Amino acid sequence: MTDPVAVVTGASRGIGHHLAAALEDAGYAVERGSRAVAPVTDPVAVERWVGEIIGRHGRVDLLVNNAGVIDREVGLLDSDPEQWWETIEVNLRGPYLMTRAVLPHMVAAGAGRIVNINSGAAYRNYDIATAYNVGKGALARLTAATGLNADRGVRAFDLAPGVVRTDMTQAMDAHRDRTEWTEPAVVADLLLAIARGELDDWNGRMVRAGIDTLESLKARAAQGLAESDRTLGLLRWGDDDPLT
Repeated sequence: MTDPVAVVTGASRGIGHHLAAALEDAGYAVERGSRAVAPVTDPVAVERWVGEIIGRHGRVDLLVNNAGVIDREVGLLDSDPEQWWETIEVNLRGPYLMTRAVLPHMVAAGAGRIVNINSGAAYRNYDIATAYNVGKGALARLTAATGLNADRGVRAFDLAPGVVRTDMTQAMDAHRDRTEWTEPAVVADLLLAIARGELDDWNGRMVRAGIDTLESLKARAAQGLAESDRTLGLLRWGDDDPLT
């Protein structure tokens, strides 16, 4: 049997580099993406790259949508429209295009897992770096929608890595005085657990490295997960809410 195949975008540095290395150590044939290989916002380049991967391996078992950028840490009024939209394009259009290109091959095989590297920023209100927050929030909805393909064997997950020490995070004002960082190995452990199918109950939902563990997530799933648990949705005000 051939090695399982993983595709990791944004794998030339940072979290993506660590995750790709961990997957290789676990026995995966890893295809590492970068802007030089295929810009994730270019649909032609994405389709060509995925086609080449299928040509080499005949399959994709795991897609890790890791490529991402952040806009300037300023409020909306001070944001630059071009940078704002570019951030949305990389953080949302990129995972969409990659998922759209890989999904048919996973469906045809009857199996596959897609992991979107997300952030707690998707679930909180911030008044700075709004493009990053908006894009990650929308990515959570893409994850939930992709997870609806579970009946065809394909599952999707949001994996929030916490704050890993990378060039991007070290350059951010928000982390200037940070002394505690999430170790890349902790993020990789959760990714590998997802890849092995040990967290399939969390399909369509977010897991958070550095807070969640494989054991805690399994224990929580054993209690039963409500439809809205660890998803991005509308918090209703009670049973008398007309949206209920």
